[in-house]
Amino acid sequence: MTVKVQTKGEQTRERILDVAQESVLHKGFAGTSIEEILCDVGITKSGFFYHFRDKNDLAKAMLQRYLDTEWQIFDRLFAQADELTEDPLHAFLIFLKLFADMMADLPNGHPGCLAASYVYQDYLFSRDVRAMTTEGHIIWRRRFRERFDGIAARYTPRTEIDLDDLADLLSAVADGSIILSKSLSDPQILPRQILQFRNYVKLIFLGPA
Repeated sequence: MTVKVQTKGEQTRERILDVAQESVLHKGFAGTSIEEILCDVGITKSGFFYHFRDKNDLAKAMLQRYLDTEWQIFDRLFAQADELTEDPLHAFLIFLKLFADMMADLPNGHPGCLAASYVYQDYLFSRDVRAMTTEGHIIWRRRFRERFDGIAARYTPRTEIDLDDLADLLSAVADGSIILSKSLSDPQILPRQILQFRNYVKLIFLGPA
């Protein structure tokens, strides 16, 4: 397998994105300044503008990287689950358990949802960045909905349920749990709530044990 080695310029760009994302998750986009990023990365303004046209361009690159990374993680977990069973429901339940285990292994909890932080301050962003945020949530809904469609084709839901709403619920559980985890200083809230969602999915398609 060939391992791609980043150039110095690529490493600098990734470092800018890392520093900016950490700052945005802690202080919001409005509270993050280019000057602060320059200081933390150790580059000049010209070095920053070599990689990004302006702060909005930085925001767009951060969000795209975040969305891509999220789905790389989900794709990997779904692939692991699909290797273990051909049953769509059991594969989804395995995926949720793998997801919960991954979140439980983060010693300081999930750092935060970048897409959610953008929504809270959407007035700061250009139309194309706001559209990316919306499209990101639509993609999450569509991809989870595809999984639920496959489950519903084999298992009749035990109660009336809108599968789009069920798909959105996973995003709502994850984002809400991140907030609770930070507010209550309990990083294990997120994995526990993912498992609660897993129990809910089981009840919908299998009924009480």
